[in-house]
Amino acid sequence: MDQPNLDYILKLSAKSDTFKQKMIDILKYELPLEMDAYYECLRLDKIKETSECVHKLKHKIAVYGMENSFYIAQEYENNLREGRTELQKEFEETLIAIRDFTNLL
Repeated sequence: MDQPNLDYILKLSAKSDTFKQKMIDILKYELPLEMDAYYECLRLDKIKETSECVHKLKHKIAVYGMENSFYIAQEYENNLREGRTELQKEFEETLIAIRDFTNLL
C-alpha cells in the first residue's frame, strides 16, 4: 500500500504556509465526518449511500498522493454501485492510514 504524504498539498500551496495549514485544517475537520458517514451507511447496508461516501473519501485519498489507493477506492466505489463489496478491506486499510497520518499533522 502506498503511504499518505503532503506532496500534493505542498505543490498546491506554492510555499504558502497559510494555504497549506488551511488545507490540513479542512482535512482534519472533514475526514472524521466522512469516515463516520461511510461506516454508518455500511452498517445500515445502504449500498448506494456507501458508494457516495467512498466517492467523497476517494478525493481525500488523492490529496494525500496515494495513487494506488485512489485506484482501489475508485474500483470499490464501482463495485458498490453494482452491489458488491470487493476491495472493502483494502479501502478501509487506506482509511486507517490516512486517519493516522492526519492525526499526526
